[in-house]
Amino acid sequence: MSSLRDSALIDRGVATAAPSLASEDDAAGLAKLGYKQELRRNFTMVEVFGIAFSIMGLLPSIASVLAYSIPAGPVGMVWGWFLASGLIFIVGLAMADLGSAMPTSGGLYWWTHFFASPAARNPLSFLVGYSNTLGLVGGLCSIDYGFSLMFLSVIVIARDGNWTPTNGQIYGVFLAAVLCHAILSSVMSRIMGKLQTVFVVMNFVLIAATIIALPIGARNQRNSTRYIFTQTENLTSWPAGWTFMLSWLSPIWTIGAFDSCVHISEEARNSAKAVPFGIIASIGSCWFFGFIIMIVLAATINPDLESITGSKFGQPMAQIYYDALGKHATMGLMSLLFIVQFLMGISILVAASRQAWAFSRDGALPFSSFFRPISQRFGYIPLRAVWGCAFMAAILGLLSLIAPAAAQAVFSLAVAANNVAWGIPIFSRVVWGQKKFKPGPFYMGDRFSVPIAWAALLFLAFGILLSMFPVGGPNPTGKHYFMIRPPFKSFGAFRWSTRTSIFMRWTKLSSALRYRGAADMETAAESMNYTIVINSAVWGAALAYYYIDARKWFTGPKITIAAEALSEEQMVAIREEGLDVKGVEGEEVGRDVEEKSPEVYYGNDKKS
Repeated sequence: MSSLRDSALIDRGVATAAPSLASEDDAAGLAKLGYKQELRRNFTMVEVFGIAFSIMGLLPSIASVLAYSIPAGPVGMVWGWFLASGLIFIVGLAMADLGSAMPTSGGLYWWTHFFASPAARNPLSFLVGYSNTLGLVGGLCSIDYGFSLMFLSVIVIARDGNWTPTNGQIYGVFLAAVLCHAILSSVMSRIMGKLQTVFVVMNFVLIAATIIALPIGARNQRNSTRYIFTQTENLTSWPAGWTFMLSWLSPIWTIGAFDSCVHISEEARNSAKAVPFGIIASIGSCWFFGFIIMIVLAATINPDLESITGSKFGQPMAQIYYDALGKHATMGLMSLLFIVQFLMGISILVAASRQAWAFSRDGALPFSSFFRPISQRFGYIPLRAVWGCAFMAAILGLLSLIAPAAAQAVFSLAVAANNVAWGIPIFSRVVWGQKKFKPGPFYMGDRFSVPIAWAALLFLAFGILLSMFPVGGPNPTGKHYFMIRPPFKSFGAFRWSTRTSIFMRWTKLSSALRYRGAADMETAAESMNYTIVINSAVWGAALAYYYIDARKWFTGPKITIAAEALSEEQMVAIREEGLDVKGVEGEEVGRDVEEKSPEVYYGNDKKS
């Protein structure tokens, strides 16, 4: 769809929005992309950074994914974090270039459609939209499931590991968290931007408490500098080098959802600057402070790493706290952890709902006409999209009761599916659309922008591949350890394995290792990483849906500016891009009713 980038093409009657929604400049910038202002711009530049940083939830996420780093030893914890985070920063720079040039809530699939070749733009845009939407909902599932397990772990610690919650109790806490997030995201929309600042402060309070308390508590048993920065281990049956690469999954799982800055762009003031700032500042903060946290953890961790991974608390971070600070301080810090984890869920539901709403605005989701309306009563937000995402998360969470391995794979959508959604628009730009790219206020320059984009693509492809490997090794029942997909009723016997907070337990018996009480149930199916299965199913289903049915009606992003309000000069500019705009039946922005959007077609792609 034409971006109508020449601001002269936007006349006052089209570009302006109600004063309560946005400034004239912000509304005009969105109008260049073909959309009228429908959401209230409550977010400042700092608050846009806040929503991404809050979703990342640095320390709770590290606590959940620490099990990826520990098998490689302190080198995996410290240098694995540093190197992978630097590469994620490169991905952020590539996305910041696009976000500054074209800030819109549906940015990823919009950019794909704009830059891709005529033959590929519709199916790729469709694929990116579904991959991104489901990836964000998968992220909500993983965060709220992590909250459930962290919340219950405090009870386990309080009872000295002598209590194990049932599947139903775990899902019950998860469901309560999802419902609370949906309610809070609905009724607190007017102060949601301000809340992001509160969430950021809470994150830094937790970080400061940890990096100060742990060294003090472990002052008589701190590890040497040599141990922290040079000690390697290999607690898997993979070669040591690949175990180190798998430690990269910790930052890959943690430093995600920076695309939330893009999805909130239509609610951000001065979005062309706020979006890239939010992306770069959130990734950079996690890179730096995560590196510090990992150094502190490596300095205070028990060198007997088996005692950490095999903690009776089911959580390596809880064991590190416990060893250094004792029971009561551990309960306090773990309580602060699950509170911050809960706040993460609010932020990611907001981001997921904006992506789902943008996709329904362009008619691509099932029941788009239902999810499309904006609620004026609740503060100009996509209320139905908020509850739709929450409902989908609640349904996906049921898989934890039916098939834990499948549930973990569904949660992995937060990595693999989002990597695809981030990579395709970057690829489309550098392969097909570089001549169409017109930089915004943030730009890496003609010399660096394209090389950075290619480096980002290579890392994203590697990240997808990495997420599909079984972390225990090619032979998880081998000489060291093996990974299982647990029955959750054995709560206390497992540790968190990923940000998805699925538990694993590695128990040592003599010189061999086996899963306590279930050695006879260990199979290749149980130790398999099903990420490739579930993600391939999502991508295959999205493309199948497109080619079987959606190709007949999905023509990409739609212009939502009323056709009768377009000037003749604008209409000429649109047609020069090969577009055809069918008129809008005007509806006032903000009404809780379906709004008919004009239909936009490229070249000869018109419907009959």
